[in-house]
Amino acid sequence: MLDGLLLGFQVALSLDNLLYCLIGVTLGTFIGMLPGVGPLVTIAVLLPMTYGLTPVASMIMLAGIYYGASYGGSSTAILVNLPGESSSVVTCIDGYQMARRGRAGAALAIAAIGSFIAGCIGTFSIALFAPMLGTAALAFGPAEYASLITMALVATSVLVQGAVVKGLLMALLGILIGLVGMDVNSGAMRFTFGQQSLMEGIDFVVVAVGMFAFSEIIRELSLSHRAVEGSVKVDSLMPTRTELQQSVKPILRGTAIGMFCGVLPGIGATVSSFASYVLEKRCAKDPSRFGHGAIEGVAGPESANNASAQTSFIPTLTLGVPGSATMALMLGALMIHGITPGPNVISERPELFWGLVASMWIGNVLLVILNLPLIRLWITLLKVPYSWLFPMILILSCFGIYTLSNDPMDVLIGAGFGVFGYIVLQLEFSLAPFILGLVLGPMLEENIRRALLISHGDPMIFLESPISAGFLGAAVLLMALLLMPAIRRAKPHLEQEA
Repeated sequence: MLDGLLLGFQVALSLDNLLYCLIGVTLGTFIGMLPGVGPLVTIAVLLPMTYGLTPVASMIMLAGIYYGASYGGSSTAILVNLPGESSSVVTCIDGYQMARRGRAGAALAIAAIGSFIAGCIGTFSIALFAPMLGTAALAFGPAEYASLITMALVATSVLVQGAVVKGLLMALLGILIGLVGMDVNSGAMRFTFGQQSLMEGIDFVVVAVGMFAFSEIIRELSLSHRAVEGSVKVDSLMPTRTELQQSVKPILRGTAIGMFCGVLPGIGATVSSFASYVLEKRCAKDPSRFGHGAIEGVAGPESANNASAQTSFIPTLTLGVPGSATMALMLGALMIHGITPGPNVISERPELFWGLVASMWIGNVLLVILNLPLIRLWITLLKVPYSWLFPMILILSCFGIYTLSNDPMDVLIGAGFGVFGYIVLQLEFSLAPFILGLVLGPMLEENIRRALLISHGDPMIFLESPISAGFLGAAVLLMALLLMPAIRRAKPHLEQEA
């Protein structure tokens, strides 16, 4: 581990990679403050532009955007009651109330300190547990991988916002889109409708930019944005001794919750921040303080969402199974550079894995430096009109899609997916299962085929392995637990009709 970390810091501290880390965390902080943009849209837009970078540089920059957005979202949540990131919604509850009482500086400092501690511990957990998980994953065969992917898709589908059936339908639709093109085994065309341009399938970047960037532009322009409220006065950034003492345990508890949620598919930073807030309220001696400026309501959730953002890289890098739509984009970025995520990444690409881990520590230090002294600058940047912001995103998106293969059809396909994304969002479907199905669908098909080839067509191979059977059992149990309340609610109506 020490040798790996030394290699990682050598890679991360090179001038080029240090610059890309700074660009990533700075951009992440900025877009984390802007509602409607977020790391998902930004990474989707910048994905085509990473072609010219080395795999290490592109992952360092994209990762910086991802965990940097968690920092940025807290600043506006506290100062103007406007969460830029969904995981910062909880921070508004007590953070803004602290700001109204003249304790904005203390709230911002605790959010930064909690985020820094959680980020460092989360990064340490990657360095410690990811190699172990990668070594264990070497024992996985095609049946185990197929079952793991199935569980990840089911977990994401049933844990996202909205109905379980809607999540499963979106995952299946994503798998279907991922299978468009030529069958690698038989050479047969699938779902191309005679279009030669679809022979090689629909490019992941085209779908990602369309579903997230284009659909967000349409959705945001259709909403009436409220103006940013008058900025509160930012006082001293030093919390009192009492506030520091009240924050220690929430930071540690929030970090533990975030680390646990980060490695589970479909949960992510938003759920971990809500879980942390609920836990802190239950642990508090006086729960009535929450909602009126309790500093524990800032320290816990901010630590949780940052720890979750860091540890979500563990299953993505070591198992090749992303736990969220953003992690699916990161997985796509690796595949663009010809790298197949999985247990061999650590041994075959040590400079990529350890360089990314080391860059996260450096990025956390840079984020503290950026977020505290530059608060007033970030608040000024909040006043950028949406009418200026979204045309720039649209131009960058179209340019990025067109440069993939210099084919205008790609831009039209991306626009089509943008309209589709907007429609499904209006119907309260989640895009996360779709993008995960798109990325994991071909991998699922490949592993199922390999497993059945090994077993000469016997599907019992998926139940003979204890690991595979465990993953499938977990998927079935998760679906049963979430469908049970719906069945109970429907039972009286069925009895009345009978």
